[in-house]
Amino acid sequence: MGLFDKVFGGNQPAKLTAPEAFTGVVLAAVASDGSISQEEGVGVISALSRMKMYRGYNEPQMKNLLEKAANTLKKQGPGAIMIAAKETLNQELRESAFAVAADLILADGVVEDEEKKFLDELQKVLGVPDDLALKIAEVMVIKNRG
Repeated sequence: MGLFDKVFGGNQPAKLTAPEAFTGVVLAAVASDGSISQEEGVGVISALSRMKMYRGYNEPQMKNLLEKAANTLKKQGPGAIMIAAKETLNQELRESAFAVAADLILADGVVEDEEKKFLDELQKVLGVPDDLALKIAEVMVIKNRG
């Protein structure tokens, strides 16, 4: 914490609910190459809307959730999102977040170096075992071939 953070308040670590943290991870994944295309945005909404965690969300609530995750990502970066996800999500949801992130990154058939780096870091921070992460990546490659 810097000198002026003491006076003006610094960026506190993200405190996110499980849906916010999961959404943040997914947004960080699609933004890891430097931008979020319209197609990626649709993919995020589609992936989240199929999950039990988001079944009770209506359109305005989903929009607010995405905006909060995007603002947190913009202000604090993907590392803060990953840490918040680790603290908030149980192991099953961490593995699911990794799988959805991998799926969305691999959806366009091109994996940039930044995206590989993001997935490596996400796997480590979320504590996804190496063998499971490899299986997830292999399945997502197969899924997104066509």
